[in-house]
Order: sequence, then structure tokens, then C-alpha cells
Amino acid sequence: MQSPSTPSLSIRQVLFCGAMIVTLSMGIRHGFGLWLQPITQAQDWSRQTFSFALAIQNLSWGIFGVFAGMLADRFGAFRVLIGGAVFYALGLLGMAHSPTPLLFTLSAGLLIGAAQAGTTYAVIYGVIGRQIPAERRSWAMGVAAAAGSFGQFLMAPVEGRLIGQFGWQTALAVVAVLVLVIVPLAFGLREPRREAAAAQREQSVLQAVGEAFRYPSFGLLMAGYFVCGFQLAFIGIHMPTYLRDNKSLPADVAGYALALIGLFNVFGTYTVGLLGQKLAKRKILAAIYFARAVSIALFLVVPTSPLSVYLFSAAMGFLWLSTVPATNAIVAGIFGVAHLSMLSGFVFLSHQVGSFLGVWLGGYLYDTTGSYDVVWYLAIALGVFAALVNLPVRESAIARPVGRPAAHAG
Repeated sequence: MQSPSTPSLSIRQVLFCGAMIVTLSMGIRHGFGLWLQPITQAQDWSRQTFSFALAIQNLSWGIFGVFAGMLADRFGAFRVLIGGAVFYALGLLGMAHSPTPLLFTLSAGLLIGAAQAGTTYAVIYGVIGRQIPAERRSWAMGVAAAAGSFGQFLMAPVEGRLIGQFGWQTALAVVAVLVLVIVPLAFGLREPRREAAAAQREQSVLQAVGEAFRYPSFGLLMAGYFVCGFQLAFIGIHMPTYLRDNKSLPADVAGYALALIGLFNVFGTYTVGLLGQKLAKRKILAAIYFARAVSIALFLVVPTSPLSVYLFSAAMGFLWLSTVPATNAIVAGIFGVAHLSMLSGFVFLSHQVGSFLGVWLGGYLYDTTGSYDVVWYLAIALGVFAALVNLPVRESAIARPVGRPAAHAG
């Protein structure tokens, strides 16, 4: 019987199709902050209304990510990707034509969150884990994460230009059509049926979940990923408005800042993917979180100008999604690849709980205090916390007693 880690799709095919899917899915979502002002002004909604919908999106993404991972592990990524692409397009159209905050939350929040669960890292990394040898896995995950970063660099200015030229509603319709390109790309990740049979788990889902949640390092990874979600969601959604309203910078500065984050994250995630082949991944994660805390602190201390914004964006960009390949490679190394999409989904759920709080708190505190200061300071403190909790993580494969069900380690 073929091992789930035995490649049957070419590495180039897996990386190309997986990277393009992540480029589209992540690239589109990274530009959502650009819609905050035009939508709230046109609909006469508060920023908290928009922020709450995006917070629900992050939470929905995390919750549905666990189930999308289970389905992808059991039946393959292909069907999950098709469903995710269709949900994404419907959610974007609903976002454009929702007349009430409730419908906007259901489309921009619940539906798009579920779509992202089926079209982003947990599902793609499951295919990478099964199709790419263990010795190249960290590098391959870095390539996929870098693709998501390139998507932000590519899509943020495109979305900003679409909004400026066609208006926010038409721009959302154009993006809805664009996201359906994921459908033909999904065919490139269609794993042979024999692999579904080979992947009959020696562990059941409940056994795999129970083992992971009893293992202390899994909890530490989840705690660190919570912080990652908090920081990224707050900065990604609220920094454009912070720069325009609190610092009176031109709107173009925010668009270029998001693009720079995406550009430098290409280098950051790829670099971490390479370093993860040679260095302890827990130390890499600790360094990333600490560097984020320092970068945010310096950004707040230095006088704000377009140059300081671009330097901050470049620094944060290098650190932006660089936690993704390292964290997922640790999960694969500890537990194997048989349940990788599902376990990655649980870790990502923690990330999205942090995202929910980062987005919602940003909108709530701005509406109530007129300032983002408290959330900025909280992001610094959490960065130090995440650096400390990642240091004790044990990366080696979990020791299982002889005769106990085991996942394939690849």
C-alpha cells in the first residue's frame, strides 16, 4: 500500500497550482481593509459594523478550517477547493449588495470565512505534506506562503485601483469573477483515488485530536498563532484607516503600505522555509514574534511619515506570514501528515480567534476612544508573550508506544 507521503503528483505541479490558489485567495482578503471607508460611508455604517463582519470572517475561517481540513484529509483537496471557490465568489457578491449590517456580516463574514477555510493554507499544506518528501517540506511550505504574500503585493493595489475607477460595488463583482480561477487550478491538485485508499488512517480523527491536545507543544503553538492572528488582522484591516484619519496621510500611502507588506513577505516566508530545513523552527518563531514587537514599538515612537510607514511595512512584511511554514512544518514533524490538514486547521482556529479580537477590538476602541493606541500596545505585549511560549516547543516526532495507532510521519 502506498504511503500518503509518497509523491504521485509532480512537485512543480503541486507548487504551481497550490501557490496560484493561495495567491488569489490570500491576495483578495488582504485588500479588504481598502473597502472599509467606501462601504461605511456609502451605507452610513459605523466602523465597528464593518470590523465586526471582518472579525466574524476570521472566526468563521478558523472554525470551518477544522472541518475543511478533515474533508481534505479524507477525500482530498480537490472537492474542498471547488466548494471554497464558489463560496468565495458568492460571498463577494453578497458583500457588494447587502443592504443591512446583518446580511453584510453573513456574506462578508460567515460565507467568505468558510470559503477561505477551503482555499488557503490548511488545505494546500495537506497536499504538500502528502506529495512532497519530508526533507523538502519546510521549503515547499515556504514557497506556498510566499505565494500568498505575492498575492497581497499584487492584489492590494489592483483592488484599490478597481475601487477608484469603478466604485466599490463593481470592484467587488470583478473580484468575485477573478476568484473563480481557483476552480481550474484545483484540478492540478486532484490526488489519485489510490491515495485516498492508502490514507485510511491508523489513527481515527478523535484519536489524532486527543493526542494533539494532550501534547503540550501543540498548545504552545496554538498560543503563539493566536498572537499572530491578532497582530496581522489588526494591522491589515485598521492600518489604512489609521494612516488616513489619525496621521492625515494620503490614501495612496495605505495602498502602497499593504503592497510592501506583501512584497517583503515573499522574501520572509521563503527565507523561513529555507531556514526551517537547517535551524530549530521554534527558535525561528520566537525570533519572528520578538522582531514584530520591536518593529511595532519603533513605528509608534518614530514620527509618522510616508517613509516611516514604508519602512515599517517592509519590516512587518518580512515577518508577516513567515510564521506559517515554520508552524505547520512543526505540526507535520510532530504528528505526521495523515491528519495534517485537520491539525493545521485547529492551530489556525487559534490564529483566527486572535484575528477576531484584533479586528473587532480595533473598531470598537476606535469608535469609543477615537484612538488605536491601546491595541497597538497590546500587539507589542502579545508579541513578547508569543516569543516566550514558542521557545519550549518540542519539534521531534511524538513518541508512541509500540502497537499504538500512529500517523504516517512521512
